[in-house]
Amino acid sequence: MKILVTGAAGFIGSTLCERLLQEESYEVIGLDALIPSSTPVRAREHNLSQLLRHPRFTFIRQDLLKISWESLLPNVDIVYHLAGIPGVRSSWGDDFKTYIMNNIEATQRLLEGCRQYPVKKFIYASTSSVYGEKTGQVNEAAITEPLSPYGVSKLTGEHLCKVYAHNDNIPVVILRFFTVYGPRQRPDMAFHRFITHILHNKPITIYGDGHQTRDFTYVEDCVTAIAAAAAAEGIIGETINIGGKERASVLECISMIEDIFGKKVELRYMGKAFGEPRHTWADISKAQTLLGYEPTTDLCKGMKAEILDICNNPSL
Repeated sequence: MKILVTGAAGFIGSTLCERLLQEESYEVIGLDALIPSSTPVRAREHNLSQLLRHPRFTFIRQDLLKISWESLLPNVDIVYHLAGIPGVRSSWGDDFKTYIMNNIEATQRLLEGCRQYPVKKFIYASTSSVYGEKTGQVNEAAITEPLSPYGVSKLTGEHLCKVYAHNDNIPVVILRFFTVYGPRQRPDMAFHRFITHILHNKPITIYGDGHQTRDFTYVEDCVTAIAAAAAAEGIIGETINIGGKERASVLECISMIEDIFGKKVELRYMGKAFGEPRHTWADISKAQTLLGYEPTTDLCKGMKAEILDICNNPSL
């Protein structure tokens, strides 16, 4: 089976490629433009280092908005579309142009490519940011009310997938990720910032009161669910939450990191960040039923793995 993964050099994308290659019948094509972003190019090149030595992995450095589909899509069975610009806080103002181009236009162009060269599954990576502010566990039927331009851009991508599924029978599956963490996490994400600041005895800035909670999904659990979508039957047209094993508040996470390092850190409080919900909590019952998904990594174990990765790669 030939699988295309866009955003293959990223945090989740590179981990997914490694997981897919554990299946001997899979051949993986990784596509990434390596454009400047919140993750330095050298870090994404490091993410690819093991993959580039694998005989069933091919890397293509190209922009989704420019690549010729004729050279890429023929004979591809499954597309995992993970490429895009992430991040809530950087999506405001003039920077939203980048989100439009990379999250909306690139998705539409890839769907057009799959219209020309049909695939068996088109799996779109979305986000819990499409839900907005909710209380309690959130299932996939909840009303989508994004609070940020980033959330709007990803929800627009979902709508594009549904339009092409309706009009061109593209076999779309939408996966909504909830706060993924672990080795290779982007430097702008909370855990990475907390860990590096505690490591270097720098104060941590908290937006809001620190009691906001997130459903944290360890990256290896996340890619277990994503990879399962390749072989799963009866999931075409479905939207599926991918959440984690454990929820916690920001202050609880910082306390956990302090305990692991055996030292305290100075906390500085600022106003609540625009566009971020106070709580997230995934109902993963659909993922359990359709994908056989069961997250296994608790927050402390996952946090230790991310800390080890950061300590082992200080130059990244």
